[in-house]
Formats: sequence, C-alpha cells, structure tokens
Amino acid sequence: MKYYLIAGEASGDLHGANLMKSILKEDPQAEFRFWGGDLMQAVGGSLVKHYRDLAFMGFIEVVLNLFTILKNIKLCKQDIIEYQPDVLVFIDYPGFNLRIAQWAKEKGFKTHYYISPQIWAWKEGRIKTIKKCIDMMYVILPFEKSFYEDKHEFPVQFVGHPLIDAIADHKQILPETFKTRHRLDDRPIIAILPGSRKQEIRKMLEVMLTVVDEFPDYQFVIAGAPSQDASFYTPFIKKQGVHLVMNQTYDLLSLSNAALVTSGTATLETALFKVPEVVCYKGSYISYQIAKRVINLDYISLVNLIMDKQVVTELIQNDFNTKKLKEELAKITDSYNRAVMFLDYYDLEKKLGGKGANDKTAKLIIESIQ
Repeated sequence: MKYYLIAGEASGDLHGANLMKSILKEDPQAEFRFWGGDLMQAVGGSLVKHYRDLAFMGFIEVVLNLFTILKNIKLCKQDIIEYQPDVLVFIDYPGFNLRIAQWAKEKGFKTHYYISPQIWAWKEGRIKTIKKCIDMMYVILPFEKSFYEDKHEFPVQFVGHPLIDAIADHKQILPETFKTRHRLDDRPIIAILPGSRKQEIRKMLEVMLTVVDEFPDYQFVIAGAPSQDASFYTPFIKKQGVHLVMNQTYDLLSLSNAALVTSGTATLETALFKVPEVVCYKGSYISYQIAKRVINLDYISLVNLIMDKQVVTELIQNDFNTKKLKEELAKITDSYNRAVMFLDYYDLEKKLGGKGANDKTAKLIIESIQ
C-alpha cells in the first residue's frame, strides 16, 4: 500500500522514521512518500520537502513567512493528488497538517493522525476540525485519552510514547570511545540542548553559555541539531571549555551528568535518559505576550505536564538569565536533589506505558485501511 506522511520538525522526523519501520514489518511492500527529514529518508521512499524548510517558530515568525507556508500547502495538495496514497498519516505539526487534513477528507482520502496536536494546551477549538476530518487519532500521552474521550467524546487510541522505543533501541557508545572521538577530558559532562531552529538556538545558547566559567569542574557539550551545519555553531564553541557534538544527542545524553534543555521534546528525552535537567525557554517579546494569554497550562515542559507537578525547574522568558541558570544548575549537580529527581523520572516512565508505540500504531493503521 501507499503511505503519505507529513512531519514538520526534527522530533516528527524521528517518530515518522520509526513508524515507517514498523509499517514495513506489517506491509513489506509499503511505498512511502513524505515531508520529513534525514531519518525518514534513510528508511526509504521519496522525500518531498525537508522539515528544515518548514519550521517557523512563534506567532510573528509565522506571519512573516505566511507566503512560504501557503505555497507549501498548495504544493502538498498537488503532490497528494498525483501520488494517490491509500492513507495520509499526519505527525504533530498541527498548523500545517490540519489544513491539509480538512482538504484531504473532502477529497476522500483516509486521514490518520499520529501524535496529537497539543490542543489541550491552546487552540482547544481545533477539536471541531479534528472531529470532522480525522478518521483515527493515535495519542502518546496518558492524559490525552481522557481529554479527547471524556471531555470531547472523540474516540482515540493511546499507544504509549514512541520515545521509549527510540531510547530502548539506542546502542550506547562506550564512554572512552565517545570522549576520544570528540576530544573530551575526564570531567563530568553537562549537555546543552538549545533546540533545532536557528533563531531558537542563537537566543538560547547566548544565555546558556554564560554559566560555563562558573562550573570549572564540568565540561559543557552542545548537542548540534541534525537540521543545522556544524559551521553554524562555530561562533559559540570558541569559548573555552565548550565542545560540539553533531547528530549524536542520544550518545551525549547517555553519558551526561546534567543538562540545560530548551523546552520541547528534548525535555522528555533527557528525562528518559535519567539526566537531571533545567528546562529553558525564551521567545520574542510579542510572541511570549500572546502565548501567555492563550496558553492555559501550569507548566511548559512535557515532564512536568505528564507528572502534573514540578519535577524539573522551568526558566521561562525573564527568569531565563545567568543568575537563575547558575542557581538551578548548581542544584541538579547536588546529590540529594538528583536522587529526588531520579525517583520522579522512574514514575514518569511508568506513566508513559511500555514499549511498542510504533508497532501498535502501524498495525492499527493497516487494519483500518485494508
């Protein structure tokens, strides 16, 4: 059968690639066409558009790039018509995907959504669109099933979180090999995960790196995003004691003592690797003011949202500064605070369910379209 997948970010590329592998187990003759990235391309099929050309962060950035976004929507519709897939699989990225889904449903295509848009955080009104145009929704957070079924009477499938599979399948590198390859010394590592988009990385790294000199007993290693070239990070790694590792975030986390992480999927990945972290986020002033008024959540990190309490400290907007970053980083390198966080991390993993999210989703998709 023919599958058309749309992922618009690095995390979507990861989950899309693993879902494609699971589909191939059930349907060895599967043909793929997709919007995604290098990981999906490595599985096989035809890449229409790379997510690095799709990622626009914040309200203002979306407005400024509206012409490009509309052009991509038109291209996507034309491509789907030409390809005539048996099913469309949308992976998060709701602003784009829900517009395509509305059109696709009207055209008679089967529409499946893997990894729900976070409408429980904001734009809850999108539930009306989802009910009209999505044939099946596969959710990965435990509270999402109740949100959809109890609050909005829309049946969904809770399949567990695919990151559990991705991390379990990761082949851990030997510490000595990793350190030798990247010219690291024997000091414990503090990982820096500044995000995946250029504007985001610049904003986050500028502050994150201000604490390097305050922790001489540690070495700081930046996790380079797969969507960026190593040369982009050159200005940031000139500071003494800072290193760069490209496209090896899981290897880095598996050996890290602590981490500074930009809010997003990476906060959950870091927690599942049992690495104490400080969650950071800073957007443009206007974007932040708008977000503050429309997002109704007590927390921004997935770790705290899933646990429904503060497990990791969140430094947001004006709180994201050198003084507070230094204070919070000092706390998570303290043995007592680390022990408490580890206990919460184990409870977090239990709440997310066991392995097999991608396999479960692949089977459900294929069963529904056969």
